[in-house]
Amino acid sequence: MATAKKSPAKKAPAKKPAAKKAAPAKKAAPAKKAAPAKKPAAKKAAPAKKAAPAKKAAPAKKPAAKRKPSAAFMKPMTASAALAAVIGNTPMPRTEVTSKLWAYIKKHGLQDAANKRMINADDKLKPVFSGKKQVSMFEMTKLVAGHLS
Repeated sequence: MATAKKSPAKKAPAKKPAAKKAAPAKKAAPAKKAAPAKKPAAKKAAPAKKAAPAKKAAPAKKPAAKRKPSAAFMKPMTASAALAAVIGNTPMPRTEVTSKLWAYIKKHGLQDAANKRMINADDKLKPVFSGKKQVSMFEMTKLVAGHLS
């Protein structure tokens, strides 16, 4: 599949220079010797077009293989008391913990209006965020991981 991706990259530059070379040949009529040299370049572009149908056949293979989620993400985790106050205390996978946490943040409007990457902590979230008033969404995942076991 890697070779199929490389060949289209070679095709595109081959087509563009051939088109550009044809235009100057028409403008400069006295340069008849240069025109035959450019025609073989056009012949080289023609075989490149034959490789295009092979590219169309390659994407048909991609949908056949479906991706499965990692077992580590789907393992039920137990939340700490501080995190359980926000998302509930039933064991759930990390993906579900993140979904419930974001639902809580959206419901209570805790995402900073000026900088959407920042989360403002309310009374329930402060213990989860190690007492910080505001954390970035990337730091939030790191802090929440400490409350899962």
